[in-house]
Amino acid sequence: LPFSIRVLLEAAIRNCDEFLVKKGDVENILNWKVVQHKNVEVPFKPARVILQDFTGVPAVVDFAAMRDAVKKLGGDPEKINPVCPADLVIDHSIQVDFNRRSDSLQKNQDLEFERNKERFEFLKWGSQAFKNMRIIPPGSGIIHQVNLEYLARVVMDQDGHYYPDSVVGTDSHTTMIDGLGVLGWGVGGIEAEAVMLGQPISMVLPEVVGYKLLGNPQPLVTSTDIVLTITKHLRQVGVVGKFVEFFGPGVAQLSIADRATIANMCPEYGATAAYFPVDDISIGYLIQTGRDKEKVLCTKKYLEAVGMLRDFKNSSQDPDFTQVVELDLHTVVPCCSGPKRPQDKVAVSDMKKDFETCLGAKQGFKGFQIAPDRHNSIVKFNFEGCDFELTHGSVVIAAITSCTNTSNPSVMLGAGLLAKKAVEAGLTVKPYVKTSLSPGSGVVTYYLRESGVMSYLSQLGFDVVGYGCMTCIGNSGPLPESVVEAITQGDLVAVGVLSGNRNFEGRVHPNTRANYLASPPLVIAYAIAGTIRIDFEKEPLGITASGKKIFLKDIWPTRNEIQAVERQFVIPGMFKEVYQKIETVNKSWNALDAPSDKLYTWNPKSTYIKSPPFFDGLTLAIQSPKTIEDAYVLLSFGDSVTTDHISPAGNIARNSPAARYLTSRGLTPREFNSYGSRRGNDAVMARGTFANIRLVNKFLDKQGPQTVHFPSGETLDVFDAAERYKQAGHPLIVLAGKEYGAGSSRDWAAKGPFLLGVKAVLAESYERIHRSNLVGMGVIPLQYLPGEDAGTLGLTGRERYTIIIPEKLKPQMNIQIKLDTGKTFHAIMRFDTDVELTYFYNGGILNYMIRKMAS
Repeated sequence: LPFSIRVLLEAAIRNCDEFLVKKGDVENILNWKVVQHKNVEVPFKPARVILQDFTGVPAVVDFAAMRDAVKKLGGDPEKINPVCPADLVIDHSIQVDFNRRSDSLQKNQDLEFERNKERFEFLKWGSQAFKNMRIIPPGSGIIHQVNLEYLARVVMDQDGHYYPDSVVGTDSHTTMIDGLGVLGWGVGGIEAEAVMLGQPISMVLPEVVGYKLLGNPQPLVTSTDIVLTITKHLRQVGVVGKFVEFFGPGVAQLSIADRATIANMCPEYGATAAYFPVDDISIGYLIQTGRDKEKVLCTKKYLEAVGMLRDFKNSSQDPDFTQVVELDLHTVVPCCSGPKRPQDKVAVSDMKKDFETCLGAKQGFKGFQIAPDRHNSIVKFNFEGCDFELTHGSVVIAAITSCTNTSNPSVMLGAGLLAKKAVEAGLTVKPYVKTSLSPGSGVVTYYLRESGVMSYLSQLGFDVVGYGCMTCIGNSGPLPESVVEAITQGDLVAVGVLSGNRNFEGRVHPNTRANYLASPPLVIAYAIAGTIRIDFEKEPLGITASGKKIFLKDIWPTRNEIQAVERQFVIPGMFKEVYQKIETVNKSWNALDAPSDKLYTWNPKSTYIKSPPFFDGLTLAIQSPKTIEDAYVLLSFGDSVTTDHISPAGNIARNSPAARYLTSRGLTPREFNSYGSRRGNDAVMARGTFANIRLVNKFLDKQGPQTVHFPSGETLDVFDAAERYKQAGHPLIVLAGKEYGAGSSRDWAAKGPFLLGVKAVLAESYERIHRSNLVGMGVIPLQYLPGEDAGTLGLTGRERYTIIIPEKLKPQMNIQIKLDTGKTFHAIMRFDTDVELTYFYNGGILNYMIRKMAS
């Protein structure tokens, strides 16, 4: 069996109780080679759950509200408690209001604590109210890096019983931990809550694609280049809903940080998990990061005893896979991805030409539709008393950010060494470029400082601005007003370059229409160049005072240089020192006063924490699902509508329904904070649903968060249109194309549409986590039959839809849809398992759990 399937098998055997996990489930996993193609459902009970505070706040809000609901139904509210160990990392998304100043880190953190004090107080209450939940305070690092460096066990030890560590998390990039040999993936917050309450995940037994790595990387290639190459390759192979398991002698050439970088990008190539089995390099990493040596020894002995310690150079250990694909690491070249999607790889040597092609290409993933006579437009502006110019391709944001790379010493030290050589050569970054460095943990700052490169990064503007998700999630903070005016005046395609994992349109910053993912050293290189329209082979980064041209190749560090510094400065003592005080180091957190009651006392004046209406009117008796009659289409979409489009996490626009709500509660725009920080308030999040400024709705001829209210013919904000439909008693549906719900695993991308009155979504295909979230909220995910879509069926979205719900339902059955035009067609009801149907009958997974606890 593939090593990843062995983890599923062990969990099924250990948890086999003939109720939640049956003997037949064990047999199915054991017979994976035959069963993998048969769409067979199996249960999986992961060892633990990891929550990010963005999704952790809604989880704690839901648990608090579930306790109230269980009490109303006559049950014991204390039963609502995590059964599965839960680590909640307050990976608060810092907005980079301050950078390029010595106290920017403290200023940003102080401001973030001031903005989010109420949220943090609520989480501190949760850590006391719920057993088996540990909270890692703010300022500690990015959730995935803390998981990798500190929380992951690799092998669990429960009262002397050993079993493999496995995890599900409320962030799609939970897969990063697969690089350490811990099987894990992202789930919706709703699904994670059910796992915390003891429910297994119900999943279709996956196919496993074996990804064979051969050869050695070239000296100038970084792990980022390798991961962007793999991302594009696996997108082409087609691995949606499958496991990818890495093997071959090339794996032994990769550090754990390299493997984690590849595993982190798993959602961008669409797989469920991207697994690197545990080998001696994994064991060495546990020692390097300061884990207890005796426990590490037990971990190795256990894995050897159960046949789960891998030697990648020994081909006799290679498992049987569904399919095998190969990559020779020597063929990888330096590259970026963009300008709008992570899978759109561009070789660095082609970046200038590719961007210039995108400028004139038709509006789309690789096009901006700029008229040819405007490709070389120049806008002059003044910043801090000096004159500058912007044009298409000018870099205005350069950020070393996100868990993808900041956990990787090789690329972080590579960036530091490049910065050192650049400063010594007399190169600088223009002052208007918004530069920032947001490490994944304090360990990164430690080794950058000890190796002597931190001061050079600071001189180029890459000061540490905080620990957490920042530019990658859209919290790059404001650009200088004169820069924004210049971009607006020239209608310029300005550029953000970041070392993150997501670059969807409208995500990074409203004023950067093009955004490229790049390795940390390349982020610095493009910041110095000031433009994406540069051929590094032929054009210099800069010219010294003496007239000498400095090319990128002159200052680029080799892998050998980087590894020598890494061996000397990335040591176990750093990890021990940082993590032994992680839960007590934040004095502001320690000083928070939180209530100790088991039931939460909701504050009606709060604009952050609000009891959600999900359980209003809930009864012990289950209501039979009814046919959806004469539904209007709220929105009609094309392909690749992401959770960023559905449930924004960035700034709250001043003219939005959410802004109007907050203003009505007495808040000023500077107090709005972000959608992410207000995920504990359903009134804000419902108004923020489909509020992305880059939303493309087929009913309108422009981008924006609006739609047509068909009864009146008016164009309204999406929330306002939905409210009108709701008041008139009209149900709603959404039409979409392929990959609906791609991107981050946001439960509000399902909760929001539910609160707007959306009863079903009809799409060509779904991102896995988002489909699960829709099921979890009782929203029906419908899928066109193969070969059919809105175009082939002649659907305009202006029709009214009656969705026939039969009395007896079964997984993935075809159902009939009737239009008010007289047309009839069929679609697949994407409840994939019997368990999902049970949730649907209950009106969602949380309702099911409440009834279970109350009875």
